[in-house]
Amino acid sequence: MMKKNEVKKNGFIANKYKKNKLIKNGVFTNRHNKLLKLGVILGFSISFLLGGCVNQHPDKEQPSTKETVADKNSSEDGKNTTAKDNSSEDGENTTASDNSSTDGKDITADKNSSADIDINSMLEITDKYERAAVESAKEKVEKLGRNPRIIATSPATADICDKLNIDLAGVCSSTVSTIPSRYKNVKKIGTAMSPDMEIVSSVQPDWILSPSSLKSDLKPKYEAIDTEWAFLNLKSVQGMYRSIQELGIIFDREKEADSLINEFVAFYKKYKSENKTKSHPKVLILMGLPGSYIIATPNSYVGNLVELAGGENVYSDIKQEFLTVNTEDMKKKEPDIILRAAHAMPKQVIKMFNNDFKKNDIWKHFNAVKEGRVYDLSYDKFGMSATFKYKEALAELKQDFERR
Repeated sequence: MMKKNEVKKNGFIANKYKKNKLIKNGVFTNRHNKLLKLGVILGFSISFLLGGCVNQHPDKEQPSTKETVADKNSSEDGKNTTAKDNSSEDGENTTASDNSSTDGKDITADKNSSADIDINSMLEITDKYERAAVESAKEKVEKLGRNPRIIATSPATADICDKLNIDLAGVCSSTVSTIPSRYKNVKKIGTAMSPDMEIVSSVQPDWILSPSSLKSDLKPKYEAIDTEWAFLNLKSVQGMYRSIQELGIIFDREKEADSLINEFVAFYKKYKSENKTKSHPKVLILMGLPGSYIIATPNSYVGNLVELAGGENVYSDIKQEFLTVNTEDMKKKEPDIILRAAHAMPKQVIKMFNNDFKKNDIWKHFNAVKEGRVYDLSYDKFGMSATFKYKEALAELKQDFERR
């Protein structure tokens, strides 16, 4: 539930403070001091998925939805579909409670309804509030009169900073992901999910960059220190590039951002053209956790990749990123393909999946199992945050979809 001084705009929550200070849309930022708390939001997620997709298809008007609450989400069979708060070392959690949606107005629906949509237009910052937020953040950086001291708290955000040629004053540590070599000697501030706030504070950052899926966990910690913070939307490839565009403006890296975006646009157009006549298999995505697994919907990064590849998620009508349902409900969906991904500890998760598919009698009744169309996704390409490995991930999915 939002506090009385908060307003909801386009799926994100912004704080309304004194003197009519109001910034809306995108990645969440905040300045904590006695005079002013300013929420800057960037990373406006615009989803445009390939043919066969039900949710947020680029050639269809995007539907407005209502805010989801963790303890009130239910599946078709009436069971609670909220995933437990499981997190990996790379800093992503699988909770559904932080998924906000629009307030009934979709500012992108009208211009995204054409079958001949211009992909470039989907990355333009046309909303006046979003533009104001970005310009405000840019002005704050310029007023520093020096290069800002920035901390990237996850491998994915560190990769983006590297691509934008941004120096860091602090970076996360990770044993499962590679941190760009340029940050080899940069101060380590702990893991993405649990940064050491004493170390973070000692670095005296001007900005902290984190993935938006960790907002509920990290926002209170960031509010306790005198800094700006921003949560990047890395729940989709499109969201990542929108965040890249806006970070480019804020940190004077527009040339680098434009180069990355142009590369993505060219890739997307070619990929869409090449897959225009491909079949669109019905896909069930299992996200494995040590000891259990959950369902990944199109609103998760893995789900986003599946739909970009032309697959139709059998749980495409669900608003949250992940959910838990019983195997009987999954059987009713009768997927053509079952994909298994690991949220953490891939070796243990694959072993868990193999044991469950062997011992749980219901799996043998799935057509996908009978036909041998159950595939384990590569752990390094299918994480919880969008990364620049999406091209490799899409190539792997294309291969899986075409297997017979």
